[in-house]
Amino acid sequence: MSGKSPKILVIRLSSIGDIVLTSPVLRCLKQDLKGVKIHYLTKPAYKSVLDSNPFIDKLWFWEGNKTLKQLKAEKFDCVIDLHNNLRTAKIKWYFLLNGVLKKWFSFKKINIKKMLTVFTKAKSFLPKQHIVDRYMKTILPLGVEYDQKGLDFFIAENNRIEVAQYFKGIVPYNYCVYAIGGQHNTKKLPFHKKNELLKKITTPVILLGGAEDRMEGDLLVKQNVHCINGCGDFNIQQTASIIEQSRKVFTHDTGLMHIAAALLKPIVVIWGNTIPEFGMYPFYPKGFHDYENQSLEINVYCRPCSKIGFKQCPWGHFKCMENQNFDSIA
Repeated sequence: MSGKSPKILVIRLSSIGDIVLTSPVLRCLKQDLKGVKIHYLTKPAYKSVLDSNPFIDKLWFWEGNKTLKQLKAEKFDCVIDLHNNLRTAKIKWYFLLNGVLKKWFSFKKINIKKMLTVFTKAKSFLPKQHIVDRYMKTILPLGVEYDQKGLDFFIAENNRIEVAQYFKGIVPYNYCVYAIGGQHNTKKLPFHKKNELLKKITTPVILLGGAEDRMEGDLLVKQNVHCINGCGDFNIQQTASIIEQSRKVFTHDTGLMHIAAALLKPIVVIWGNTIPEFGMYPFYPKGFHDYENQSLEINVYCRPCSKIGFKQCPWGHFKCMENQNFDSIA
């Protein structure tokens, strides 16, 4: 790319996990393109996911037409669209019609292949490739290649949690985390199965999630004296700090799974209606092997039933979670 200090706009509007999965793109751009200035466009709700990332020179937050005018004035040398939806298409056409579109690279989605897998249950439609590798493929025309160093997640010093002070009786690196939440109910264990899982874990457990998970966390703590409810008490960086000091992370298919991978934690993923073959399983640096990792899946005839998730099992039985067995949990 010509010029002493090229200016690149990276777009990923949501959500937590997807944004974390774009982190290798930012790092590799900074490493491979001399003097590059990286701007990043996302939604305001995800500010704390990115505002400590040293590879970002300026964060932008989507506010409709106001943002379009501001971005137009920046005259970017290149736009890397890692979301590729109707909203980012609007940005592209706005740049094009206003004569400020120079280079635009869009991430190639596999939604049709995912839907074919949902309808047929045949995984052969899906590329045997993690989404990070597909994100990196988007910037190959710039001469930037993946450095094999995994994901990044940066925690500001003022967001670091002293777990021993905040949680009575908790010792750093001698507790587990269970991220009990999830965007869709069919990605989450039902309450009684969460309770069953917790009874198999012998170390102290900190429950993490949003404010919407607080009530369920309180109920789980009443039945499991080795658990502490941290749901809704922390921002995303503070949550990451608690994960960073844990011994192991139990999680559904959620954004906290990807944060845990970025922090190189052993992970036990409980898969519901989604499948790892969609390409969003825990992603680690090359050569990193943690043999404590586990992927708990029940291969029932109806799975996957969606590429994202539902409020409730469309078949009514929820066997992908109801049939989970936790005897292998150490």
